[in-house]
Amino acid sequence: MHIPDGFLSTPVWATLNAASLPAVGLMARRARVHEEDSRIPLLGTLGAFVFAAQMVNFPVGAGTSGHLVGGTLLACTLGPASAGLVMTAVLVVQAFLFQDGGVLALGANVVSMAVLGVLAGYLPYQLWGGGRGRRVAIFLGGTFSVLTSAAAALAFLFLSGITLPPALMRLPLALFLVTGLLEGLITVLVIEAIERIDPNWIRQPDRSRTPAVAFLGVAALVLACGGFAVASSYPDGLTRLGSELGLAERAVALFSTPLADYQATFPGAEWLQRIAAGIAGLSAAFLLCMAAGRLLAARKRA
Repeated sequence: MHIPDGFLSTPVWATLNAASLPAVGLMARRARVHEEDSRIPLLGTLGAFVFAAQMVNFPVGAGTSGHLVGGTLLACTLGPASAGLVMTAVLVVQAFLFQDGGVLALGANVVSMAVLGVLAGYLPYQLWGGGRGRRVAIFLGGTFSVLTSAAAALAFLFLSGITLPPALMRLPLALFLVTGLLEGLITVLVIEAIERIDPNWIRQPDRSRTPAVAFLGVAALVLACGGFAVASSYPDGLTRLGSELGLAERAVALFSTPLADYQATFPGAEWLQRIAAGIAGLSAAFLLCMAAGRLLAARKRA
């Protein structure tokens, strides 16, 4: 789902970078109204969990994989504004530390996943999440979130002058739908697992020091340290589509990092390199989300 550098034309990625700045600023202003010091650990823990969950790809068919995006989970828990900020922090960590998603294309990924994806995931929950249809609303939110982000990414490619033949698009669109359905299912299962530990926690997430937060923290650590052992090696839908469109050779990295491809570059066994990268990313996502939360809280007090 992450767009690498080289896929988009300069006018498109530059415009989206410019558009993402006021969007993130608006999210920060709206989140600041609701942010409290007691919720800061919650931002960090959820950011770490979403980062770790995105590391674990699962097969969706036809030699393609997907992963939990987490926009709906964040939106249902934090509200759309704070959710968008946390997702933005995760995307920043992925782009600059792991070369997962382009640096120049960061604005495109923020718009597609942290803005449009989060809002699409939150809408069904906002409309129907308060009654008997809550589980269905969360499921639909997860599905719509992925489909919206995928549609936005395809639109950005189209605006960059890349031809998207209908015959070539059928399979990727079907795979995006499967990924969206799995996103909805996983989101429902995660929320229900949390609420078995702490009933109604999703509806009242201000209680940051709860077993549910500890559960998310432990789950994030397990996924970051051991998820690679069960993760699929197949490319995700956007990467596969890029290969079929002949875009793979256009992908570029502006700089190299010691954590590229979620594997630390130091001597030793591969599993140790994977664990080191997972822990580093987990820590970076946690600290960046915590820092954002503290900044919001400080501005609120000021």
